[in-house]
Amino acid sequence: MAWLYLVFAILAEVIATSALKASEGFTQGPAAAMTVVGYAVSFYFLGLAFRTIPLGVAYAVWAGVGIVTVTLIGVYWFNQPIGAGQAAGIAMILGGVLILRLMTTTA
Repeated sequence: MAWLYLVFAILAEVIATSALKASEGFTQGPAAAMTVVGYAVSFYFLGLAFRTIPLGVAYAVWAGVGIVTVTLIGVYWFNQPIGAGQAAGIAMILGGVLILRLMTTTA
C-alpha cells in the first residue's frame, strides 16, 4: 500500500507543478489554487508512504519520477524543447529510480 501512496503523491505533485507553470506566477487564480491543493495532497500521501518506505528511497522516487514526468509535460504540453544532454540526464534519473524501486524491500 505504501507504494500506492507514493504513486498518489507523485501524481498530485506533477499536477501541482504543472498548475504552477500554468498559474503564470500565481496570477491565474484557478491554477494557483490547484497548485496549493496539489502540493498539500502530495505531501499528505508522501507522509503516508514514509511510514513504510525508507525516507531516502521514497523521496528519491518521488522527486525522480516527478522530474521525468514534469519534463515530458513541459515538452508535450508547454512546447518546451529538450536537448540530447537533457534527455540523457532524464534517462539517468529514470534509471536510478528503477534501481531504487527494484532493490528496495518494504514491510
